[in-house]
Amino acid sequence: MQMVDFPAPPLPGCRAAPVRGVRAGQAFEGTDWVAEEVPVAFEYNGVSHAVMLASPSDLEDFACGFSLTEGIVDRLAQIRDIEVLPGAQGWTLRIRVAEACFARLKDRRRSLAGRTGCGLCGADSLEQAIRPLPVVQPPAAFAAPAVARALAGLRDKQHLRDATGATHAAAWCNPQGDILLLREDLGRHNALDKLIGALQRGGVDAASGFVVVTSRASYEMVHKTAVAGVALLAAVSGVTSLAVDAAETAGLGLLGFARGQDLTIYSHPERIALPPTA
Repeated sequence: MQMVDFPAPPLPGCRAAPVRGVRAGQAFEGTDWVAEEVPVAFEYNGVSHAVMLASPSDLEDFACGFSLTEGIVDRLAQIRDIEVLPGAQGWTLRIRVAEACFARLKDRRRSLAGRTGCGLCGADSLEQAIRPLPVVQPPAAFAAPAVARALAGLRDKQHLRDATGATHAAAWCNPQGDILLLREDLGRHNALDKLIGALQRGGVDAASGFVVVTSRASYEMVHKTAVAGVALLAAVSGVTSLAVDAAETAGLGLLGFARGQDLTIYSHPERIALPPTA
């Protein structure tokens, strides 16, 4: 039997796993790298709120992005402190928020037990599931070639995916299509929350660029992008009907099947400048 050892992972978030299989018609055994999946508990002012399954990286970004996109805080300054605590069963994010935010959270508190890639887990009413959307203030239209350039550069920056083949990515790009920030996670929503948290913590003018994601675009992805103030979301895969409706309401340009030079516009076509018609 052929012995195969896979390259060492380029960054944390992986662990070794013994494997056997068939490659090119030959049986093999060796060691592969798998993406770590851990419970991440969110506590606000000492009260447990949610448990998500996620990649154990960029957890302060996750805390900030989740708090903003879930409407627990309205702005980063309302987060007073974040403690990232490892434990035997996972990680705990102890987040202290302004008292007014915590009082509001208690008023609408819900039980949210997350799963990988979960969007609306635990919403106990239709009002909680479909929340009001902010209307983004768009910049000038982004050029279609800039979206294509961002997509072309996306794969080279997905280091955790390269090591494991198991993660999604969300990236923020400038108008020229340069990827300036990227976050990875097992869940597409988590990756976007981490990206939004990183944008906020870095003081980036998120509205000046656009977001690309390595997944489909559902309602929740559109909602999070709009909360971040970004006017264009490009998804590698398809979109959902609720995502289209939400994007129309929020003034957000929604692109699906953005691959290579190709893309499909589902809402606000004025947000993207297309090449001239032949």
